[in-house]
Amino acid sequence: MQPLLSLRDPVHGFVRADPLEAALINSAPVQRLRCIHQLGLAHLVFPGAEHSRFSHVLGAMELAGRMYDTLAAKSEGLLPVATDAHERRLVRAAALLHDIGHAPFSHSAEDLFEDRIDHEEMTRRLLFLPEVVEAFERFGGGLEPGQVADLLAGEGDPVGRLLAQVISGELDVDKMDYLLRDSLFCGVRYGSYDLERLLDTVVPLQNSSGDWGIGVEGGGVHALEALVLARYYMFTQVYFNGTGKVLELHLSQWLRERGQRWPSDPVAFMKLDDISVLTAMRASDSLHAKAVVARGYYPVAYQTREHLTAEESHHFATLLPQITERFGASHLLISHSAKDPHRLAASRVLVRHPDGKLEPMEEASHFIRHLTRIDQYRVYSDPEIRDEVEAAIRGLL
Repeated sequence: MQPLLSLRDPVHGFVRADPLEAALINSAPVQRLRCIHQLGLAHLVFPGAEHSRFSHVLGAMELAGRMYDTLAAKSEGLLPVATDAHERRLVRAAALLHDIGHAPFSHSAEDLFEDRIDHEEMTRRLLFLPEVVEAFERFGGGLEPGQVADLLAGEGDPVGRLLAQVISGELDVDKMDYLLRDSLFCGVRYGSYDLERLLDTVVPLQNSSGDWGIGVEGGGVHALEALVLARYYMFTQVYFNGTGKVLELHLSQWLRERGQRWPSDPVAFMKLDDISVLTAMRASDSLHAKAVVARGYYPVAYQTREHLTAEESHHFATLLPQITERFGASHLLISHSAKDPHRLAASRVLVRHPDGKLEPMEEASHFIRHLTRIDQYRVYSDPEIRDEVEAAIRGLL
């Protein structure tokens, strides 16, 4: 199928879209992503981080096509090798649409949806808006929104579940794109890794249970290590940045003060984005709103080291109620940043060696085997009591 639209992307060069993809790109749910910052409030810390979810989903779509081509070529007939194959078009459409349900400022206030849904469920609801359904009816050639919804949910036959992992899994295009993109726009080098080598060495593999997954050939282990290291540093240096975390906490507190909830109705949800929320914050007299728009955020009173043991983390958590009771919840904000950077998803990444042996990533890589969990607490406070809070915590410890 001939491309209808070509877009210049700073990470991947030209991204070309077929008629269905072009129609979806021009749809309101995807265009809304232009007004959703990829990294929430991180642009207030890293001035270049003005990039949006819109550019990210374009990059994810491009990588989905490239990864599909590599997997299909090595799949021994499991996946058809053709640029217009139904499966290839499906996985690209799913990558393009996978983030349309993100609320304002992305993950910053993910837990404030009505009816306890999340952005994945909102994405599913937006897939069935008339505009999106019409795009599939006119240009889908057999593709339907329900097929995209099933793929994003990881449902379907073994091939469908394999394709789902291209979008969200151990080695997915979501991670591959956001690490490079976030690193570029934040002006850091932490997120760099060898994308070309990694894409060249991915391979579809069956685990001991017979389920298909995305692994790497033995020659791609070091490229995989570079991805894991990039992810580790991006979390420690960017995603878990101390100022960025407190800004997110102030935003969440302000939203809760005013009883704000992201609508569960997709039509109402479409009216909200970063711009509408920032406009309301600028008009607010709330301390938490001013903390964001006027940079009057709470300073750090105490922070633990980045790698607490499970026992240390539990012990610190048991102290927090005492601190909160002493100083008052309104004068404190607490963040807990925790991540296993080498655990890319629920399942393990398998490595296939030249002799055909399959080995979990943690065993094939000495480096990854010794990477430990990020687990860090930060306590922020009203600046007038910062020293008292610090002294109290040190006394308890």
